[in-house]
Amino acid sequence: MAEDKDVRNYRDDNDFDYYVDPNIGANADSSYNEETAAEVAPPINYGTTRRETDRDHTVDRAGGAGLGWLALALSIISLFVMPVILGAAGIIIGFIARRRGATGLGAWAIGIGAVSIIVGIFILPFF
Repeated sequence: MAEDKDVRNYRDDNDFDYYVDPNIGANADSSYNEETAAEVAPPINYGTTRRETDRDHTVDRAGGAGLGWLALALSIISLFVMPVILGAAGIIIGFIARRRGATGLGAWAIGIGAVSIIVGIFILPFF
């Protein structure tokens, strides 16, 4: 009688060889059922694609650079004339410029405007 590899080969009542099925990678006689899955679905996109957002912001980036230079100019001028008003204007326009893509110019304008306001309010009254 030929032995089938899928069936237990009993030697004694308590001693038997286990057949491991290479397709499932577990004991074929086991009563433990395991389900495995691979994530094959593409990630969910909850809005526009990156290409669409890049096309939309090309015009904004050009306007952001102009606003960044304007904010930087206002912040530098505020070091000499009307520090609170021009410094605040430089900070506000700097935030708008950063949002539109001119991150470096906007950050410098915000920093210089803040320094101008601090110097104008706290240090200049003592001189």
